[in-house]
Amino acid sequence: MNDLYRALGDISSIRKQMARTTEFRGYGPATLAGTGLLALLAGVVQRIWVPTPANHISAYLSIWISTAVLSATLAGVQMYTRTRRIHSGLSNEMLRLAVEQFLPSVGAGLFLTIVMVHYVPAVSWMLPGMWQIIFGLGVFSSCRFLPRPMIAAGTWYVLTGLGCIAMGGNAAFSPWAMGIPFGVGQLLVAAILQLNASEDGDEV
Repeated sequence: MNDLYRALGDISSIRKQMARTTEFRGYGPATLAGTGLLALLAGVVQRIWVPTPANHISAYLSIWISTAVLSATLAGVQMYTRTRRIHSGLSNEMLRLAVEQFLPSVGAGLFLTIVMVHYVPAVSWMLPGMWQIIFGLGVFSSCRFLPRPMIAAGTWYVLTGLGCIAMGGNAAFSPWAMGIPFGVGQLLVAAILQLNASEDGDEV
């Protein structure tokens, strides 16, 4: 019985090692492009419904947090089904690694938002830039499982985040300070994945 457990443990270790050295193809270009369009749409919604976000921070947060949750849900569902189809036997390991790579960034962004809004609301204008930087770091942490050009997407988010912070004050709450970086960024991610797709039909 001990030999059986040892053998099963060895198989599990081999599967994990294979997952770590396999390029993750669970992200669908079409879905990620759709999340980019959602970000641009959220920018339009903010411009119409929340013209002075600095004075209505709750409404501002509602728009962008809702957009983030919707985008994550769409990407997550599609990632699950796509990974099951493409990675088959390694799907559980690949999904676990993909989530583990990005989860710290999601947690950092969430807790940063809570702390800044509740304890230092005067500097809440920094949130858009900080979100972009944190998201960029999440992309960087996932790069070893993704096509090499994905580094460009991580760089884009970090640079736009720094630029947003550099604008300072109410200017950082502009709808396009979030809409354009995330809209263009997700379209860039989708384009990179599409160009690196190796199977016909996998881009959906």
